[in-house]
Amino acid sequence: MSSAPRPVSPPSPRSRARAAKPVPGPEPEGRRSAELRVYLLVENLRRQFTAAMAAPTRARGYPPYEGQHALIVEVAPGLAIERVIDLALRAVPSVEPGILFVERQFGVLEVHGSSAEDVRRAGQAILDGIGASPSDQLRPRILYTDVIEDITDQHAVLVNRNRQASMVLPGETLLVCEMTPALFATVAANEAEKAAPDITLVDVQMIGSAGRLYISGRADSVRTARDAIARVLSAVEGRDH
Repeated sequence: MSSAPRPVSPPSPRSRARAAKPVPGPEPEGRRSAELRVYLLVENLRRQFTAAMAAPTRARGYPPYEGQHALIVEVAPGLAIERVIDLALRAVPSVEPGILFVERQFGVLEVHGSSAEDVRRAGQAILDGIGASPSDQLRPRILYTDVIEDITDQHAVLVNRNRQASMVLPGETLLVCEMTPALFATVAANEAEKAAPDITLVDVQMIGSAGRLYISGRADSVRTARDAIARVLSAVEGRDH
Protein backbone atom coordinates (compact mmCIF):
# COMPACT_ATOMS: atom_id res chain seq x y z
CA MET A 1 0.00 0.00 0.00
CA SER A 2 1.55 3.33 -1.11
CA SER A 3 1.72 6.23 1.26
CA ALA A 4 0.03 9.53 0.47
CA PRO A 5 2.28 12.16 -1.19
CA ARG A 6 3.85 14.61 1.19
CA PRO A 7 2.60 18.16 0.83
CA VAL A 8 5.05 20.52 -0.89
CA SER A 9 5.64 23.78 0.89
CA PRO A 10 5.52 26.93 -1.29
CA PRO A 11 8.91 28.44 -2.21
CA SER A 12 10.22 31.18 0.04
CA PRO A 13 10.52 34.73 -1.33
CA ARG A 14 14.32 34.35 -1.36
CA SER A 15 14.23 31.16 -3.41
CA ARG A 16 11.76 32.74 -5.81
CA ALA A 17 14.10 35.71 -6.29
CA ARG A 18 17.01 33.33 -6.96
CA ALA A 19 14.98 31.41 -9.50
CA ALA A 20 13.91 34.60 -11.26
CA LYS A 21 17.45 35.99 -11.47
CA PRO A 22 18.77 35.50 -15.02
CA VAL A 23 21.96 33.54 -15.43
CA PRO A 24 24.47 35.46 -17.55
CA GLY A 25 25.15 33.67 -20.79
CA PRO A 26 27.97 33.87 -23.27
CA GLU A 27 28.67 37.05 -25.21
CA PRO A 28 26.60 37.31 -28.40
CA GLU A 29 28.33 35.93 -31.45
CA GLY A 30 30.26 38.66 -33.25
CA ARG A 31 30.62 40.86 -30.15
CA ARG A 32 34.22 41.75 -29.33
CA SER A 33 36.11 44.57 -27.73
CA ALA A 34 37.03 47.58 -29.84
CA GLU A 35 40.56 48.04 -31.12
CA LEU A 36 41.89 51.52 -30.42
CA ARG A 37 43.66 52.80 -33.54
CA VAL A 38 43.92 56.54 -32.86
CA TYR A 39 43.54 58.53 -29.63
CA LEU A 40 44.50 62.19 -30.07
CA LEU A 41 44.10 65.15 -27.75
CA VAL A 42 44.44 68.23 -29.95
CA GLU A 43 44.74 71.32 -27.76
CA ASN A 44 44.18 74.96 -28.71
CA LEU A 45 42.58 74.48 -32.11
CA ARG A 46 43.81 76.97 -34.68
CA ARG A 47 41.63 79.17 -36.88
CA GLN A 48 42.13 77.59 -40.31
CA PHE A 49 41.99 74.07 -38.93
CA THR A 50 38.69 74.66 -37.14
CA ALA A 51 37.26 76.17 -40.32
CA ALA A 52 38.28 73.06 -42.25
CA MET A 53 36.77 70.83 -39.56
CA ALA A 54 33.51 72.77 -39.78
CA ALA A 55 33.06 72.01 -43.48
CA PRO A 56 29.62 70.39 -44.00
CA THR A 57 31.18 67.23 -45.44
CA ARG A 58 32.92 66.64 -42.11
CA ALA A 59 31.20 68.33 -39.18
CA ARG A 60 27.79 66.75 -39.29
CA GLY A 61 27.43 67.60 -35.63
CA TYR A 62 28.57 70.69 -33.73
CA PRO A 63 31.45 72.62 -35.35
CA PRO A 64 34.44 73.51 -33.15
CA TYR A 65 35.73 77.03 -32.61
CA GLU A 66 39.21 78.51 -32.47
CA GLY A 67 40.84 78.02 -29.08
CA GLN A 68 38.77 74.98 -28.11
CA HIS A 69 40.25 71.55 -27.47
CA ALA A 70 39.41 68.33 -29.28
CA LEU A 71 39.62 64.59 -28.79
CA ILE A 72 39.79 62.51 -31.96
CA VAL A 73 39.35 58.73 -31.81
CA GLU A 74 39.41 55.92 -34.34
CA VAL A 75 38.40 52.34 -33.53
CA ALA A 76 37.82 49.06 -35.29
CA PRO A 77 35.40 47.58 -36.14
CA GLY A 78 33.56 50.62 -37.43
CA LEU A 79 30.30 50.32 -35.53
CA ALA A 80 32.14 50.20 -32.20
CA ILE A 81 32.33 53.99 -32.50
CA GLU A 82 28.65 54.13 -31.47
CA ARG A 83 29.60 52.71 -28.06
CA VAL A 84 32.58 55.09 -27.90
CA ILE A 85 30.45 58.23 -28.37
CA ASP A 86 27.95 56.93 -25.81
CA LEU A 87 30.73 56.54 -23.24
CA ALA A 88 32.02 60.07 -23.85
CA LEU A 89 28.70 61.93 -23.82
CA ARG A 90 27.31 60.11 -20.77
CA ALA A 91 30.46 60.82 -18.77
CA VAL A 92 30.86 64.47 -19.81
CA PRO A 93 27.67 65.94 -21.33
CA SER A 94 29.35 69.33 -21.79
CA VAL A 95 31.58 68.14 -24.66
CA GLU A 96 30.13 68.43 -28.16
CA PRO A 97 30.46 65.86 -30.94
CA GLY A 98 31.59 67.31 -34.25
CA ILE A 99 32.23 64.17 -36.29
CA LEU A 100 30.72 60.70 -36.04
CA PHE A 101 31.59 58.65 -39.09
CA VAL A 102 31.54 54.94 -39.85
CA GLU A 103 33.66 54.13 -42.87
CA ARG A 104 34.38 50.81 -44.53
CA GLN A 105 36.66 49.46 -41.80
CA PHE A 106 36.90 51.99 -38.97
CA GLY A 107 34.77 54.34 -36.90
CA VAL A 108 35.79 57.96 -36.29
CA LEU A 109 34.71 60.35 -33.53
CA GLU A 110 35.63 63.96 -32.77
CA VAL A 111 34.41 65.70 -29.62
CA HIS A 112 35.47 69.14 -28.44
CA GLY A 113 34.92 71.67 -25.70
CA SER A 114 36.21 74.87 -24.18
CA SER A 115 37.60 73.03 -21.15
CA ALA A 116 40.64 70.85 -21.80
CA GLU A 117 39.91 68.99 -18.57
CA ASP A 118 36.40 68.09 -19.74
CA VAL A 119 37.80 66.75 -23.00
CA ARG A 120 40.37 64.68 -21.09
CA ARG A 121 37.67 63.24 -18.83
CA ALA A 122 35.61 62.26 -21.85
CA GLY A 123 38.66 60.55 -23.28
CA GLN A 124 39.33 58.69 -20.05
CA ALA A 125 35.73 57.46 -20.00
CA ILE A 126 36.26 56.05 -23.49
CA LEU A 127 39.52 54.35 -22.50
CA ASP A 128 37.97 52.85 -19.37
CA GLY A 129 34.92 51.68 -21.27
CA ILE A 130 36.84 49.80 -23.96
CA GLY A 131 39.69 48.70 -21.69
CA ALA A 132 42.45 50.57 -23.52
CA SER A 133 45.22 53.09 -22.89
CA PRO A 134 46.58 55.86 -25.14
CA SER A 135 49.69 53.80 -25.88
CA ASP A 136 47.48 51.15 -27.50
CA GLN A 137 46.97 53.40 -30.52
CA LEU A 138 48.95 52.95 -33.71
CA ARG A 139 52.15 54.92 -34.12
CA PRO A 140 51.86 57.35 -37.08
CA ARG A 141 53.98 56.85 -40.17
CA ILE A 142 54.74 59.49 -42.80
CA LEU A 143 54.42 57.77 -46.16
CA TYR A 144 55.39 60.70 -48.35
CA THR A 145 56.21 64.38 -48.09
CA ASP A 146 57.37 66.92 -50.66
CA VAL A 147 57.78 70.67 -51.05
CA ILE A 148 56.89 71.97 -54.52
CA GLU A 149 58.14 75.49 -55.15
CA ASP A 150 56.63 78.02 -57.55
CA ILE A 151 53.54 75.96 -58.33
CA THR A 152 52.25 76.46 -61.88
CA ASP A 153 48.87 78.00 -62.59
CA GLN A 154 47.45 74.84 -64.19
CA HIS A 155 48.57 72.75 -61.23
CA ALA A 156 47.00 75.23 -58.79
CA VAL A 157 43.68 75.08 -60.66
CA LEU A 158 43.53 71.29 -60.34
CA VAL A 159 44.44 71.31 -56.66
CA ASN A 160 41.82 73.96 -55.93
CA ARG A 161 39.08 71.97 -57.64
CA ASN A 162 39.56 69.15 -55.14
CA ARG A 163 40.36 71.06 -51.95
CA GLN A 164 37.94 71.63 -49.05
CA ALA A 165 39.69 74.55 -47.37
CA SER A 166 41.48 77.60 -48.82
CA MET A 167 43.04 78.08 -52.26
CA VAL A 168 46.64 77.70 -53.32
CA LEU A 169 47.81 80.51 -55.62
CA PRO A 170 50.16 80.17 -58.60
CA GLY A 171 53.75 80.90 -57.64
CA GLU A 172 53.34 79.78 -54.03
CA THR A 173 55.17 76.85 -52.46
CA LEU A 174 53.03 73.76 -51.85
CA LEU A 175 53.63 71.16 -49.15
CA VAL A 176 52.05 67.73 -49.63
CA CYS A 177 52.17 65.12 -46.87
CA GLU A 178 50.66 61.64 -46.62
CA MET A 179 50.48 59.57 -43.42
CA THR A 180 48.79 56.63 -41.70
CA PRO A 181 46.51 56.28 -39.83
CA ALA A 182 44.54 58.97 -41.61
CA LEU A 183 43.36 60.82 -38.49
CA PHE A 184 46.89 61.96 -37.71
CA ALA A 185 46.41 64.52 -40.46
CA THR A 186 44.34 66.48 -37.92
CA VAL A 187 47.05 67.02 -35.34
CA ALA A 188 49.57 67.54 -38.15
CA ALA A 189 47.47 70.34 -39.66
CA ASN A 190 46.89 72.02 -36.31
CA GLU A 191 50.57 71.90 -35.32
CA ALA A 192 51.64 73.18 -38.73
CA GLU A 193 49.41 76.22 -38.30
CA LYS A 194 50.77 76.82 -34.80
CA ALA A 195 54.35 76.74 -36.07
CA ALA A 196 53.70 78.88 -39.16
CA PRO A 197 50.52 80.95 -38.75
CA ASP A 198 50.93 82.60 -42.16
CA ILE A 199 50.57 79.36 -44.13
CA THR A 200 47.39 78.54 -46.05
CA LEU A 201 45.65 75.29 -45.19
CA VAL A 202 44.46 74.04 -48.56
CA ASP A 203 43.10 70.59 -47.70
CA VAL A 204 42.96 68.13 -44.80
CA GLN A 205 41.94 64.59 -45.76
CA MET A 206 41.60 62.73 -42.47
CA ILE A 207 39.30 59.78 -43.15
CA GLY A 208 40.26 56.75 -45.21
CA SER A 209 43.24 54.50 -45.70
CA ALA A 210 45.70 57.44 -45.40
CA GLY A 211 45.62 61.05 -44.29
CA ARG A 212 46.75 63.80 -46.65
CA LEU A 213 47.66 67.44 -46.15
CA TYR A 214 48.02 70.27 -48.66
CA ILE A 215 49.60 73.44 -47.26
CA SER A 216 50.76 76.48 -49.24
CA GLY A 217 52.59 79.73 -48.60
CA ARG A 218 56.08 81.15 -48.60
CA ALA A 219 58.86 78.60 -48.97
CA ASP A 220 60.34 79.24 -45.52
CA SER A 221 56.94 79.03 -43.79
CA VAL A 222 56.04 75.83 -45.62
CA ARG A 223 59.31 74.21 -44.55
CA THR A 224 58.70 75.31 -40.97
CA ALA A 225 55.28 73.63 -41.15
CA ARG A 226 56.84 70.48 -42.61
CA ASP A 227 59.36 70.26 -39.77
CA ALA A 228 56.64 70.81 -37.15
CA ILE A 229 54.58 67.96 -38.62
CA ALA A 230 57.55 65.58 -38.52
CA ARG A 231 58.33 66.62 -34.95
CA VAL A 232 54.82 66.15 -33.54
CA LEU A 233 54.22 62.82 -35.28
CA SER A 234 57.56 61.38 -34.17
CA ALA A 235 56.67 62.17 -30.55
CA VAL A 236 53.47 60.08 -30.57
CA GLU A 237 53.74 56.84 -28.60
CA GLY A 238 51.98 53.75 -29.88
CA ARG A 239 52.32 50.32 -31.38
CA ASP A 240 53.88 49.57 -34.74
CA HIS A 241 51.77 48.59 -37.73
